Amino acid sequence: MTIHKEGYTSIALCILFIFVLNAVLQFYFPQAFVIKWIIYILSFALFVIILQFFRSPSITIDTDDKMVLCPADGKVVVIEETVETEYFKDKRIQLSVFMSPINVHINRNPVSGVIKYFKYHPGKYLVAWHPKSSTENERTTVVTENKAGIAILFRQIAGALARRIVWYVKEDDVVKQGDQFGFIKFGSRVDVFLPLGSTIKVELGEVVKGGQTILAELPATVAPAKPKKADADDAFEAVAAARPVKTTIKKKA
Repeated sequence: MTIHKEGYTSIALCILFIFVLNAVLQFYFPQAFVIKWIIYILSFALFVIILQFFRSPSITIDTDDKMVLCPADGKVVVIEETVETEYFKDKRIQLSVFMSPINVHINRNPVSGVIKYFKYHPGKYLVAWHPKSSTENERTTVVTENKAGIAILFRQIAGALARRIVWYVKEDDVVKQGDQFGFIKFGSRVDVFLPLGSTIKVELGEVVKGGQTILAELPATVAPAKPKKADADDAFEAVAAARPVKTTIKKKA
């Protein structure tokens, strides 16, 4: 096991804080043995907590283009059919994984392919299990299309404690299933939107592992999305606006 690069600064600041705190305590209260031991124990506990949060365990990843790997460690808190409103604008199967502060917070690509869409959204910091956190919290949205032409959307979502989302990808990048695409500091959530017809391999409340647990099996083919009425109306209005307007001028008698 190693320490993730995102933890270097936080760990250095933690060590500096512990050193200053204990130095001040030793200088001003040299005889306060009980207080000093309490601070020593709390300092050690804080260091261990920060250290384990940024741990980066070595794992073996088995890639499979038909399967969707879990992008993060945590617990499955949502499995439902819903309308994805940002990119697909149609019905999808949503799976959400809640990451507690004790989980590994590395985020991994659920599928291999080309990134067709990426967007960062500043936002609120509602608790990660809040129903509106997926659309109102600070988040990133990534859409990866595999070689079969099936697109998967996934989001990093900041929570009440997590205040920083880190990502390593951009549009047109070619990514490999299981490789790291980001990191969320101090607890949060990851949403995955799958095409209808996907076979779900996990259950609500199940504890999952990023890059190891299989979330779902993708369908062999995905039917093209049906055009929405609103899209047809928009197109009609655009054509109408582009037509020249005839002006009739009455001649004076």
